[in-house]
Amino acid sequence: MPDLHAGRDRRTGVAAREGETGVNGVLFLWVFLLGAAIGSFLNVCILRLPQGKSLVRPGSHCPHCETPIRFYDNIPLLSYLILRGRCRSCQGPISPRYFLVELLTALLSLAIVRNFGLGFEAAIYLVFFCGLLVIIFIDLDTFTIPDLITLPGMVAGLAASFVLPRMGVVKSLAGLVTGGGILFAVAIGYQILRKREGIGGGDIKLLAMIGSFVGMQGVIFILFASSLVGALVGLLLMARDKSGGGTMIPYGPFLSLGAMGYVFWGPTIVDWYLFWLQGPA
Repeated sequence: MPDLHAGRDRRTGVAAREGETGVNGVLFLWVFLLGAAIGSFLNVCILRLPQGKSLVRPGSHCPHCETPIRFYDNIPLLSYLILRGRCRSCQGPISPRYFLVELLTALLSLAIVRNFGLGFEAAIYLVFFCGLLVIIFIDLDTFTIPDLITLPGMVAGLAASFVLPRMGVVKSLAGLVTGGGILFAVAIGYQILRKREGIGGGDIKLLAMIGSFVGMQGVIFILFASSLVGALVGLLLMARDKSGGGTMIPYGPFLSLGAMGYVFWGPTIVDWYLFWLQGPA
């Protein structure tokens, strides 16, 4: 006889999976929207931190005519698309980077929740990534990295080590000291050999902050990855501009992107590499 319960169980299983997919879809939508809203605040940080201005006052306003932006023109992502990147009052162009930062923050929020679920670990990495995003765009603009992010970030990384898996305060402290120490030594060596500054103090403090979140193993991975990518980008810019090595590029974005990559894939890549070195048993 056919098993009548089997079909019912299969249908129940399918319905459960469909219900779970629906729940996940709603969750990811809320995470995406929250990330976009956080990205809107990050835009304020990117603009005002280098100028030493308050992040709260005055409210958002057009950079051209300084007209306060109405709440319905300040909806993350949507307002930029609806207004086609222009101020409603003066029709002055609004930088597409506002939209880009909001989109990147939303997508990174999704990736973090998808990889780490909801909880303290995801919240810690979201705060960490937000700080790195702000650093990336400020460094691209000004060739500076604000101490207002890196110095508290070191303390935050040490505190987070009590919660993050595969970490601990000893690993966090070792990463902080190694990250800052290696770049400090490189900076001193470069200055002695070339008689000019090659690595700024902001980069040193940035890698120290990153090390407090990822440990010494992460620092080594990030240094290798960021140096490799940075060298390739530098060669491409030199070839394009025909500058003969005179092209200046900030190092902070490469360190920050390397840190994000390590959080998602670094431990897996390192484990695979160590397994490959050991060879078959």
